[in-house]
Amino acid sequence: MADEQQLKSKYQSVINLIKQEAGAQLQNVHLEGGKLLVRATVPSDAAKNRVWDEIKRVDPGFTDLTADINSQGQADAQESSRNRSAGQTYTVQSGDTLSKISKQVYGDAGQYQRIFEANRDKLSDPDKIQVGQVLTIP
Repeated sequence: MADEQQLKSKYQSVINLIKQEAGAQLQNVHLEGGKLLVRATVPSDAAKNRVWDEIKRVDPGFTDLTADINSQGQADAQESSRNRSAGQTYTVQSGDTLSKISKQVYGDAGQYQRIFEANRDKLSDPDKIQVGQVLTIP
């Protein structure tokens, strides 16, 4: 099994292509599940196709790579869909309160009631949240 450095070297031309693409964002390059994970958003479908062409040029089977390459249009549509359908989610951490989460998300601790109302199915009291709970952030 190849290590992370070997896989990064193998797919360096793919990483460089993403970095050179105007408007592209390289989010992740790390080892996950024994494969190199490359996650990026590129500005167009044409740029996405160039990245995939390079991946296939390096290794037509790319069995040691997980590539999550989205074009900006896809990323915007996915984000919009996620925001419409479920809102954001937040996993409660140690020391959190709804006010603290509200301050983090909205910039105003006083908006905690919005979070409480959106999570009435999980919360009976805004002062009783538990570590690990996944809250919907409207």
